[in-house]
Amino acid sequence: MQNLYLRRRSFFKMFSLSMFCAFNTGFPLAGKESAKELTVYIGTYTNGGSEGIYIYSLDLSSGNLKYISAAKSADPSYLTLHPNKKFLYAVNELKEYNGKPGGAVSAFSINPKTGGLTLINQQPSCGVYPCYLGLDKSGKYVYVANYGSGNLAVLPVLKDGSLGEPSDTIQHFGKGINSENQEGPHAHCIDSDPDGNFILAADLGIDKLMIYKPDYKTDGLVSNQTPWIKIRDGAGPRHFCFHPNGKFLFLINELNSTMVSFAYDAQNGVLKEIQTVSTLPGDYSGHNSCADIHVSPDGRFVYGSNRGHDSIVIFAIDNKTGKLDLIGFEPTMGRTPRNFAIDPTGSYLLAANQNSNNIVVFKIDNSSGKPEPTGVSVNIPNPVCVKFYAK
Repeated sequence: MQNLYLRRRSFFKMFSLSMFCAFNTGFPLAGKESAKELTVYIGTYTNGGSEGIYIYSLDLSSGNLKYISAAKSADPSYLTLHPNKKFLYAVNELKEYNGKPGGAVSAFSINPKTGGLTLINQQPSCGVYPCYLGLDKSGKYVYVANYGSGNLAVLPVLKDGSLGEPSDTIQHFGKGINSENQEGPHAHCIDSDPDGNFILAADLGIDKLMIYKPDYKTDGLVSNQTPWIKIRDGAGPRHFCFHPNGKFLFLINELNSTMVSFAYDAQNGVLKEIQTVSTLPGDYSGHNSCADIHVSPDGRFVYGSNRGHDSIVIFAIDNKTGKLDLIGFEPTMGRTPRNFAIDPTGSYLLAANQNSNNIVVFKIDNSSGKPEPTGVSVNIPNPVCVKFYAK
């Protein structure tokens, strides 16, 4: 089975940009002390027998996962939840949609009793292989990162949760020093800052973290006065997340297996590098590419996934300086952990091992921050995204 991670990179070399159209959303638990379970949505690639989006419940007392249902969708590789908890959005990471080059974005309504999903509508993503969705703080817009074509798209969210036609697209330009993976721009992540004043987008192909401002008059995005920050050559910025205090941003780089901590100026949307650290043990010499990154709800730890080393790396965060201190590595008990998620209580970490077709549940030690295997694992074809929903 061909890995889409490689497939979508090779595809870009076959198509011109002229063919295409011109960030961890989770919910804090209300009364989390009495919550007994959470709904878990799992996005997949559907080229290996998957139906689409799988829905499970997580028992917060035992860590057990129970199957609820599945919603059919084509390659729903990344999911995000609306702040009002009524809607879920998924990219359809495709090279062609409705007979035209590009992928799609699907809107679903959430059944508040069962967590089940019902398709509302779909819109084109205005680019090939959309791989990430972010929402502005108000929930009025879905922002799309199109990996294959290296561009961004803005889709308005209508009152019924459906998606309007794309209202803006932004094309990135340039390339990096890695001739295989940086032959052109590859937008890989887009999300809002905690205050909702700036929209940031990581582009793996040009080694930049782009910074935009939402334009509510035009339903689009405009470049910030400081439009980007350069990441080290060949790093391949992939995903980022903010510290709960809003003062720091953490970025994981796919190509050189590093994590970067930044100080964040929320008033001006400006980043300043604090520290860059390796996500790998010093004696590891095998192939690796990083994927996902998350900060614990209490802000004490940041975690990243290694594909190749097949582990979760754990760092302690100095909440005064933003510096990182290595805690250790935890094997994900599977191959190619593309995505993982920490539940809103900070009790469990779920790792999505794409190439071994399993979701593994870990209990997080409150004192050390280390994930510890619970023995719970469920088989799901090509799992690549995990999102929690609190009723």
